[in-house]
This record gives sequence, C-alpha cells and structure tokens, in this order.
Amino acid sequence: MAILRISFLAFLGALMLAAAPAQAARIKDIADIEGVRGNQLFGYGVVVGLNGTGDGNSVQFTNKAIANMLEKLGVRVDFREIKVKNVAAVLVTATLPPFIRPGSKIDVTLSSLGDAKSLQGGVLVFTPLKGADGNTYAVAQGSISVGGFAVSDSTGDSASKNHPTVGMISQGASVERAIPFDLFQAQRIRIVLREPDFITMTHVVSNINALLGRPLAVAVDSASVEVPLVGDLMRDPIGLVARLETVEVVQDIGARVVVNERTGTIIMGETVTLSRVALAHGNLNVTIRSETTVSQPNAFASGRTEEVTNSDVNVGEEKSRLSIVGGPVTLKEVVSALNALGATPRDLISIFQVMKRAGALHAELVIM
Repeated sequence: MAILRISFLAFLGALMLAAAPAQAARIKDIADIEGVRGNQLFGYGVVVGLNGTGDGNSVQFTNKAIANMLEKLGVRVDFREIKVKNVAAVLVTATLPPFIRPGSKIDVTLSSLGDAKSLQGGVLVFTPLKGADGNTYAVAQGSISVGGFAVSDSTGDSASKNHPTVGMISQGASVERAIPFDLFQAQRIRIVLREPDFITMTHVVSNINALLGRPLAVAVDSASVEVPLVGDLMRDPIGLVARLETVEVVQDIGARVVVNERTGTIIMGETVTLSRVALAHGNLNVTIRSETTVSQPNAFASGRTEEVTNSDVNVGEEKSRLSIVGGPVTLKEVVSALNALGATPRDLISIFQVMKRAGALHAELVIM
C-alpha cells in the first residue's frame, strides 16, 4: 500500500510539473450553438420471451399491461388470472437528436420497473415513445442486448455480472415525427459557453470579429455571444456556423482544486497558489491487540478449563514538525513542498480543506 501511495504521488507530481501554458481550444469544444440540442423521449413497454426471470405475480401493473395488450389483439382475459414469469414491465428511454427526420433510427435503453431478475434474451413489444408535450415521436421494438447475466439454482446459490435488469436496443426505435425548429428564424447565431467566464468571452468576441473582418459579434453576458445574420452572412448560415466552430480561443480557467474523497483523487489547476503558512500534519494511531489463551487448573484442583481473552490497547501520535508551505510560488513548487511532507492523497485532502478555511488556498475547492 505504501508503494502504491508513493507511486500515486509521483504520478500526480509529474502530471502537475508537465502542465504547459494555456493552449487554444476550438469554440466547438468549449461552447454550444443555442437551439442545437437533443430531446428526451420515454415510454412504458413490455418485454416478453424471458426464461423465467420476469416479474412475479405480485407486480400487478405488468399483468394489467398484458391484459390490455391482449384485449387490443382480440383476446379478453382477467389480469388476475395471468400468472407468467417470462414477461417484464420496463421503462423505455431515448434521446431524439437535433434535426433528425422521420424514418431515422435511434438507440433506446430499457430499465426494469418490477422485480424481474434479468432482461436477457427478451424482446420489447411495440412501444410508443413520447416527448414532454405528450406527442409520440418514435416507436421502439426489438431484441434486447444486456451487458450482464444473473443465474441461480434451486438451492439458492446465484451469480450475476453487471446490471442484467438494464438493457438496450441499438437502432431500436424508428422516428415517426420531427420536432419543428428553425435555427435561423431570429436571424442571428448565439454561441453559449459551457463554462461561463468574462475573460474567455472577450477572447471569443475578439477572435470571431477577426474572422469576420468586422465588429459584428456582441457579448450578451459571460456565457453567450450573438452574431447577427446580415448581408452576405445570410446566404450561407450553415457555412458560417462551421467557420465559427473552428475559431480557436484561449480559455481562461479559474484556479480550482478538485477532490474525490471516495477514491483519494486530487486534481489541481496550474493557476493554484498558496499563501505562506506554517503546516504540521500528523495522524493518531490506535492499535488494539487481542490474544486468546487457555486457563488450565492444576491437577486435583477444583475448577475447569476456560478460554481467557487478553486485550492490549496502545495509542500513539506521529511526530510532525511545522513546515513552511506556500507563498508567491508556482504550481511546481507547491507540489514539491507538499510531497516533501510525505503526505498521502488522503492527507492532502485534509490539508487542502484546512488551508481553504484558513484562507491560504487561493483556489476553488471542489469536493466530490
């Protein structure tokens, strides 16, 4: 474990030391065109053909769904009389991509709603997929692909892999209706940054205007910029969007330290700085040792043989001296100073939290 921690710190240090000056990124990679987005679809479906791994008889909505489906096919049956284990109720979800047309195929995901053990080998029956407005935009049907399995025997032993109650159908839904949307109806193009920032926005406006050769781009706020479709730009708006997406911009990212407490992962931005502070960090070690012995009475003495447990508790604290850390230094020096303390990733998490509270860490601390 010690070798693993040292290797992680060495890797973290090398990653930080290798940080290069800020590089330009395409607008396509850091922003979105307003209006170009997908739409979520969902529907209630029934999976048939399971090998005894479907919903139990206690799941009434599955039996009712089967009864309703059979009634539409001309077979009337009371749902209370239905007792099958090869059927499961599922929630079907999908995303309708922007500008997609009727007849196109999209992927769908199925999630069990009842107590089914597995959807492996099942077939989804014709399922309408609706949008937030209640209209049907696609229909799904087909064989399910499950990236896992669940098996059991009569003795109660079982084995499983991944999540067999969730599956997907590649290209399993056919689009029946397109969402009407005119991207250029407002005669402008609005670009929205995924990470709003005023400095980055000034770079975006400046570089777009340099591309167009005239001051047309106007920043609305720290997240969005508008380019009006005037004159010759109106003749080919699609080509204009393609040109705008290739514009390179130096993105200004604020100082940030991201910490994942579950895995002990720490990522630091190159603009992170520390005020000069005195730091001491030590761990309290508690060791409890139990030993079981046998108490044997002497010959011809009254008594009986018994087990006796002896416990030994030791408490110790690591010796730690104050160290000077921080000041007007670079990220390289910050990492070197923290590594010199011999701190593990778990120690660094506690150190960063205390430094932030003391006002010595000049960065946003994000704890996941």
